[in-house]
Amino acid sequence: MPSDDLLVAVETSADDVVLISVRGSLDGWSDCDALAEALSRAAQGSTQQTVVDLSRLTFADSTALHALLHGLRKHAENGIPLVLAGPLHPSVSRLFEVTGTHAAFRFADSVEQARTC
Repeated sequence: MPSDDLLVAVETSADDVVLISVRGSLDGWSDCDALAEALSRAAQGSTQQTVVDLSRLTFADSTALHALLHGLRKHAENGIPLVLAGPLHPSVSRLFEVTGTHAAFRFADSVEQARTC
């Protein structure tokens, strides 16, 4: 599988933390439905927290941002914390900066750190 192909994996830990790992490119040309669906399912569950590991995401555009913002809104409606974990690729970090959405999300430097947020 080429490294720019989108892959979304979901796992739930014993302490009810959902980890959504995203790898590759998340843009209008990739199938963002997998991320949107994973975020929606996590927001509807009885989980303690959702962590989205973006450390292996190499590129993201407004399609990705829309999926993340929608997931954030659903999590907030259900009182479930959503944390984005890095380290972020510079192009992914730039997306949050240029759109002014960085402050909307809670970020952590790693998945381990995100679990303590």
